[in-house]
Amino acid sequence: MAVVIESSVWEPSPFLHIFIFLSCFVSIFVLPYSSTKPSSVFDLGLSSSFLHFQRNFLFIYSLASVMEGLWSVFGEYELVYYGVSKEQMVLFLCLGYAAALFVGTFLGMLSDLIGRKKVCLVFFILHLFVGIWKKISVHPGIWVANICLSLASSVFSFNFETWVVVEHEKQGHRQDSLSDTFWLMTFFESASLIGSQILTNWLVGINVEKGIASPSNASIFLAILGVIFVTRGWTENSQVEFKDYKTSFFTHIFGDKRIWLLIWAQACLQFSIAVFWILWAPTLVADGREVHLGLIYPCLLGSRMLGSTVFPWLISGPSSIRTEDCLLYAFVVLGFVLSIIAYDYQEIGVLVTLFCLFHACVGLILPSLARLRTMHVPNELRGGMISLSLAPANAAILLFLLQQSIFSWCNACLPGDLRRGYYRKIENAAMMAFAALGLFSAAGCMHLLKRWGKQPYQDSHKL
Repeated sequence: MAVVIESSVWEPSPFLHIFIFLSCFVSIFVLPYSSTKPSSVFDLGLSSSFLHFQRNFLFIYSLASVMEGLWSVFGEYELVYYGVSKEQMVLFLCLGYAAALFVGTFLGMLSDLIGRKKVCLVFFILHLFVGIWKKISVHPGIWVANICLSLASSVFSFNFETWVVVEHEKQGHRQDSLSDTFWLMTFFESASLIGSQILTNWLVGINVEKGIASPSNASIFLAILGVIFVTRGWTENSQVEFKDYKTSFFTHIFGDKRIWLLIWAQACLQFSIAVFWILWAPTLVADGREVHLGLIYPCLLGSRMLGSTVFPWLISGPSSIRTEDCLLYAFVVLGFVLSIIAYDYQEIGVLVTLFCLFHACVGLILPSLARLRTMHVPNELRGGMISLSLAPANAAILLFLLQQSIFSWCNACLPGDLRRGYYRKIENAAMMAFAALGLFSAAGCMHLLKRWGKQPYQDSHKL
């Protein structure tokens, strides 16, 4: 008699999605009734010029966020479709992070020098180029597309925030309303990434092989739309002399220990996020477990949306706490979450819960760090400071990926009895442990930042 082995694919309950999005709704719309100061989201006394400015920015930022998410939904499947092996995938990731490290690090400084509008146009042009490249080439150079998308992601990580802060100050809007723009950026980015998943699945349809190129069409359209809106709707920043910028950068960035604390905290956060997105799927499907990853992805981003809505409660709610304290606790929680994931085998439901908690803390941390940057970093140096803070994270990820790539090469070339003797790869748990240690050190940075007090720049730009 044949034995039938039943297998089931784990997927989150639909009530989890409903709970997360209802919690976001309640968190946002209950805030005005318990807030000690008005929020720009509900303050009807704000000028129409500010509301127009904020809505235009959030629209363009959401558009860019959708484009960032389009390539990630079927990213690995697309590489397999073009005949790329796993070893080649690791190599392409190495090229992408190398480009982000050796070129992307200096794009922030370039943005400060020539203006944020021009660098933002570079972001959309890079996406436009990749979309056209994949349409006209039957077997596109994946390494070219990967480098371009990595550089575009580097621009996305600093240029939009820098632009909105500089223009906010230039137009003379209220400083306290800038904090609301920060958490709305995280909220809309997460929502847009979920939207990009829905859009990509709809474009590809049932026949994946025939529809695999459809996201390229959407990317081309959205990139053209972005270029039009940036060209017509954004004002240009005045250019800065390189000599003056260099002197100011060395004085305020390299010469201020408080900013170095912020740089390290941002680097540790970015490293942990990168490690998470590289390892979350392998962690869930370990030991042959079958999981519906496409339904878990919205839960993670929905949790980040929920975490971002907690930010205004902490800074303007009935019991306002200092931003440094908020970040200290959030970094500690993130560190413990990654430690549990790394060293304690869990069932899928527990893992998904920990993943959601991780992203909720990330949603809280992102606007909090942006707020601290506004308090400590001169606006004209903000792009260079943020891109500099991404360099350690990119270097660490590149090191791990190179180590994995070299291990794969040794595994293929050396005789079987010499492989593990000559080279041992770093396990996934060790990578998560490194990320957890970095998060604990980031919590220490927040403690030191609180002890060292305010800078003169902070006093004149108090939120």
